[in-house]
Amino acid sequence: MKDVNLKIVSNKKIAENTYECVLLGDISDITAPGQFVNIKLDGFYLRRPISVCDAVGDRLTIIYKVVGDGTEKMANAKAGCEWMTLTGLGNGYDTSLSGERPLLIGGGAGVPPMYMLAKKLISEGKSVSVILGFNTAKEVFYKEEFEALGADVTVTTVDGSVGIKGFVTDAMRGLDYTYFYTCGPEPMLRAIYNSSESSGQLSFEERMGCGFGACMGCSCKTKYGNKRICRDGPVLTKEEIIW
Repeated sequence: MKDVNLKIVSNKKIAENTYECVLLGDISDITAPGQFVNIKLDGFYLRRPISVCDAVGDRLTIIYKVVGDGTEKMANAKAGCEWMTLTGLGNGYDTSLSGERPLLIGGGAGVPPMYMLAKKLISEGKSVSVILGFNTAKEVFYKEEFEALGADVTVTTVDGSVGIKGFVTDAMRGLDYTYFYTCGPEPMLRAIYNSSESSGQLSFEERMGCGFGACMGCSCKTKYGNKRICRDGPVLTKEEIIW
C-alpha cells in the first residue's frame, strides 16, 4: 500500500453517468486484478474507493459512476489536476484457479475490474468468456474493449434494449466454464452464487472508512471467521461466503 499523488491525464464520459479516468504516477503497488484505490478529494472527509480497471507502467485507468457529491466532483476534474491516492489496496483475484475456460461476470460498476482480469487470463492462454450486465443500453460500456482483448462477450440489459433481455444469470445458462469471477451489487452476486456450476471468486462492494483494515468498518462474517472487505477482500471465494 502506498499513498501517492496521481495526475489526471484524461477524464471523460463513456456511458450514462459513467466516466473513465486515466491517471499518471507511481502505481507500482498495484499488482493484481481486482485491487482498488482510495482517492482523497478536497472538501470530503472520507476517501472514495474505486476499483482498478487497468494498470500499465505508470498509467492507471479507473471507471466510476456518478452517484453523489463526491463522484460528481470527480467527474468535473480536468486533465492536470492531482488526486492523493492510496494504491495497492485489497487482495485481488487469484488466476491460478481459473482452469482453461474461466467465465467473468461484471454488473454495472462491477465491470471495470473484469477488464484487467481478462487481460491477465488471456495472457496466460485461457479461453475467456465475459458477461456484462446493465439496466439499459445507455449504460453499456467497454464491450468493444473486451472483444479487442480476444474475449467472447455477452451483454445483458434488464429492459432488453441491447443484448439478452434479463440478468447476467440468464446469460450463464448452458455455458461451459471451469471457474467464475464476478464483481457487482450484492443481489447479483447472490444470484450468481446460487446459479453457478463451478467454484469461483466474488468481489464485494462495501462502504469503507480507512480502506486498509484499521477501522474495521467493513468487516463481514465468513465460514473462516470475520474478514475485512478492504484488506482481506474484496475478493472472497464461493466456499467461504455466508449470506
